[in-house]
Amino acid sequence: MAKNPSPSKEEPQPGSYAIVEASGSQYWIQTNRYYDFNRLQAEVGDVVTLKNVLLINEGKGATLGKPYIKDACVELKVLEHRRGPKIIVYKMRPKKKTRRKSGHRQELTRVMVQAISISGKTSKSKKASD
Repeated sequence: MAKNPSPSKEEPQPGSYAIVEASGSQYWIQTNRYYDFNRLQAEVGDVVTLKNVLLINEGKGATLGKPYIKDACVELKVLEHRRGPKIIVYKMRPKKKTRRKSGHRQELTRVMVQAISISGKTSKSKKASD
């Protein structure tokens, strides 16, 4: 029975993830996945670095910040700017002939997580950078 080769230091460990704070919310992120954040002030194709990292789990153990982890950062590549689904808000007062209908679409930015790093050690995506 052949043994599986040990993963290289460049590849993310299975089960590795980070919890970051961005756009007023906290997100559970992993490398090689895309996420929709509230609109970021960046152009398509730019690389954005987040410094507000609350927790990093590398598969073998978790590092918890108080409130943030020192020297930790997450690199995100901006894929596109888009709009979320339309939400209809309808208010009506019965027997008063008062009705108000309005809608809302949230402005979003879709990003791909490229790397999660803490004090020099990185978990990068398997794909070669474009």
